[in-house]
Amino acid sequence: MSNKKTSIKKVNSALREGLVMVPEVIQEAPGIQVFGHILKSFLYSTDVATITYSNADAILAVYPQTPHPSIISAILQVSTQPVFAGVGGGKTNGMRSVEIALLSEAEGAIGVVCNAPMPIETIQAIEDRIDSPIISTVLSEYDLVEKLKSGVDILNVANGRETPDLVRRVRQQFPDIPIIATGGKTEESIRAVIEAGADAVSWTPPTNVELFQSIMSKYRKQSEAQFKSSHEGLTLDDYEEKYGQVEDE
Repeated sequence: MSNKKTSIKKVNSALREGLVMVPEVIQEAPGIQVFGHILKSFLYSTDVATITYSNADAILAVYPQTPHPSIISAILQVSTQPVFAGVGGGKTNGMRSVEIALLSEAEGAIGVVCNAPMPIETIQAIEDRIDSPIISTVLSEYDLVEKLKSGVDILNVANGRETPDLVRRVRQQFPDIPIIATGGKTEESIRAVIEAGADAVSWTPPTNVELFQSIMSKYRKQSEAQFKSSHEGLTLDDYEEKYGQVEDE
């Protein structure tokens, strides 16, 4: 039997060249198996265009405003990846969070996300009402035991530059708990949280403004190259300096 490894075959299309690709280094994470899906990369976004054109394994649909059923429904309608829906934690908690969690599950969300301030009582109430996994965002080591006892299945560690240190401490205390961690923007920062013990990484994609800047820069270069190819290899400024103003063709 041959041990020769075969390369991954790729299928794409002309209209999907603008995919929002998560950093490949995230594939070094061991992953979290949720209902048979191995999830390594979590896209932190609620932008439906970005979600549609992303290759992330899952979506963290969390946003600073109060969770609203219409937003959850819109994201679930366009996403081909499993969606973990934010159900509040700060201003939004109690029965509203429970009802949004139940609605999210009914709409097709694979799990829900409770922000760090979510009261333990609300997490327990959500656990009593839904069958889906509960992710809890954690900013420190405090009240981790209470959160896990209340029904939290996955910890989402977000502590800025100190995230790797917090991941390491959480992993030492809870070796068997699945951990997602914010990875930052560089390969080094992503690898740091993986080496600290994160099973999966959440990644914030470029904004639409940043993506458009890159696309417009590409278009400008194409336009310049097209002009130079038909004008003796000269730029517009050089051509006008040599021959005068260019007339519209």
